[in-house]
Amino acid sequence: MLDITFVKSALPKSGALALLIAEDANSPTRAALDAADAATDGAISRALKVAEFTGKKGQLATILAPGAGLTRVVAVGLGKLADATVKSVEDAGGTAVAALGRDATAALATCGLTGAQAASAALGAALRRYRFDRYRTKEKAEDKPKLVKLSVLTDELARAKAGWVDGRAVAEGVFLARDLVSEPPNVLHPVEMAERCKKLTALGLKVEVLGPKDMLKLGFGALMGVAQGSTAEPRMVVMTWNGAGPKSKAKPLAFIGKGVTFDTGGISIKPAGGMEEMKFDMAGAGAVIGLMAALAGRKAKVDVVGLVGLVENMPSGNAQRPGDVVTSYSGQTIEVINTDAEGRLVLADVLWYCQQKFDPRFMVDLATLTGAMIVALGHEYAGFFANDDAISDQLHEAGKSSGELAWRMPLSEGYEKAIKSDIADMKNVGGRPAGAITAAAFIQRFVNGKPWAHLDIAGTAWAYSDQPTVPKGATGWGVRLLDRMVADNFEK
Repeated sequence: MLDITFVKSALPKSGALALLIAEDANSPTRAALDAADAATDGAISRALKVAEFTGKKGQLATILAPGAGLTRVVAVGLGKLADATVKSVEDAGGTAVAALGRDATAALATCGLTGAQAASAALGAALRRYRFDRYRTKEKAEDKPKLVKLSVLTDELARAKAGWVDGRAVAEGVFLARDLVSEPPNVLHPVEMAERCKKLTALGLKVEVLGPKDMLKLGFGALMGVAQGSTAEPRMVVMTWNGAGPKSKAKPLAFIGKGVTFDTGGISIKPAGGMEEMKFDMAGAGAVIGLMAALAGRKAKVDVVGLVGLVENMPSGNAQRPGDVVTSYSGQTIEVINTDAEGRLVLADVLWYCQQKFDPRFMVDLATLTGAMIVALGHEYAGFFANDDAISDQLHEAGKSSGELAWRMPLSEGYEKAIKSDIADMKNVGGRPAGAITAAAFIQRFVNGKPWAHLDIAGTAWAYSDQPTVPKGATGWGVRLLDRMVADNFEK
């Protein structure tokens, strides 16, 4: 985590400086610019004029050694100040940090912004500075980012610090999710992932781990069928946060994650090209784990349960075959047509267990479920399905405010025909047409009428290029969306 402190607005005497500047001619955000310009005898304003920098949203200009002891000045445009959103301010903070990467210490001027906006800029900076370098042993010094300490200059010191308390907890939850998704599959198998969940007891979470014997006794035929081809034992982890207080009578919120730590496709094996990416087929579970860490870290005033089904999908002499019929925990039977449609089998048992055990207010599941969702929405939005309009509206609004965008997809009885089996209660795939929808229709059969939403994050779990608050790699997508959903709707 980048070392971030908040200090009263004052021009630093040395080092690097980032300025967040609005497009408005007389914007209060220009106070720091004016001070720095005066200290450098107009060098900064002259350089920005040559660069045609006006403060438009997303604009970036870098000035080297302008004087007054400053090694580098980075100007980032905010656009019209009245139009600034939480996301745009976070993006500006992330853009600034990316441009400051060659300096060990730097200051980020948020003068003219509110304390809450200063905390948002800091969160954006922290998220962009994330780096997974655990396995790099010979990296050249010049290739490593140097920035380790950032001072955020603000006019509202107390509010900025207060906002950062929650912001830091959310950032740590995102980082945990990113770490899990980034780990190689020979390191992060189901047992290891469950062990890392246990460490969250330090935050006040209650963590329960169920092994193969427990799940076989319960009757988890769908999940165990996926796991049977691997020598890595499966696990289900239940994480509980009780933050509503002893007097609360409200039912808990429930979040469920698909945790396939590596997905070869099983007997229906995937092509070799790109298969290495299947280490992040557990990103749904990673998001749920990161969310639970974030909620506990910021002491969220709500009761929440997070469940993750952890398996490895491998081909072997003992692997599940196309044509097998399994009996799920719900008692419903499933004809397995394609062993590469395994995530929905895992979710089937975990969702049914969740509602039977906890009777939650609603359930939201996350899964890197279908390539069809990437075809439909690309990498900008996750698609989601819901049987409840209130949950749908909450997810949509939380997506807009957090920047993790989600778009509701259709789900109706007509799609049920595609998963009708000739020999069992259902089959696990419905063919190529509407693949993401028929997958959601399958999952809905294990919801039992409980308010529910399914988030297909196949297109958003991994970034293939740098983004303002997300460096290339694991995104931790879903942690911020669901944290915002909880904060806006269930903690007021």
